[in-house]
Amino acid sequence: MDTYLLQIFNGISVSSILLLAALGLAITFGLMKIINMAHGEMIMIGAYTTYMVQNFFTAFVGERFFDLYFIIAIPLSFLITGFIGYLLEITIIKRLYGRALDSLLATWGLSLILQQLARSIFGAPNVDVRSPGWLNGGVVVFNTLQLPYKRLFIILLAALCIVGIYFFLFKSDNGRRIRAVMQNRSMAESLGINTRKVDSMTFALGSGLAGIAGCALTLLGSIGPTLGTNYIVDTFMVVVLGGVGRIIGTVAGATAIGIGNTTFEYFTNASLGKVLAFLAIILFLQWKPQGFFTINSRALDE
Repeated sequence: MDTYLLQIFNGISVSSILLLAALGLAITFGLMKIINMAHGEMIMIGAYTTYMVQNFFTAFVGERFFDLYFIIAIPLSFLITGFIGYLLEITIIKRLYGRALDSLLATWGLSLILQQLARSIFGAPNVDVRSPGWLNGGVVVFNTLQLPYKRLFIILLAALCIVGIYFFLFKSDNGRRIRAVMQNRSMAESLGINTRKVDSMTFALGSGLAGIAGCALTLLGSIGPTLGTNYIVDTFMVVVLGGVGRIIGTVAGATAIGIGNTTFEYFTNASLGKVLAFLAIILFLQWKPQGFFTINSRALDE
């Protein structure tokens, strides 16, 4: 029983990690239709931002308040990564709307540039980020079952991000503008919505969410310039499986892939488990190409 409960928890934990990484992509790819191959590097930038905040606290704040660094690193990762995403959108991405292949190639080139820039600044070897003391240990459920605080925190962080995105998209004026542009850009323009401003804000938001994912990933191990490449394929699959443009679909896709991966790996091994999980996704998309959920829009109806 303990083993089964641990596998369920591991599946939810993996799902939360994928969800954090995919939320930003669900906005840039799902809502804006931009194939952003540099999304993984936004995750990497968030992770290195956390590393820099840790170093600052070590050098200038001291051990007494060191555990506070992670609380500060989360919003900083969001803001810095979001700002970098905003700069990329107004300089490069804005010229690629409606050109799927060009956006794929251009953002792939951007990802290589950002990886090399990280190597030049931080070095090629991976670096370690020390977890705050209040995240060490875990909750003892049974004598043989312990749930780590780090993974519980990641699950909580993913839930807070989902709630925040929901209230932003459905309860704020800026969120309504984003959904209006997503559903019918020409009609939104005719009603006076500045679609260029909406595009920049949306891309910055998606990049900022990737930065939060990078911050969370520092709790699980060392980080390096290629950190984001380990998640880019899985995050695209989460968005496609859940249904392009649907946040609830992203949650469902992350849950299905996370639990599916851990289940297949438990009965086989890590490599074969991932192969079986992707095979199951391909078969599902053959049956339902639009994923778990579909989005209704004027463009689709017409």
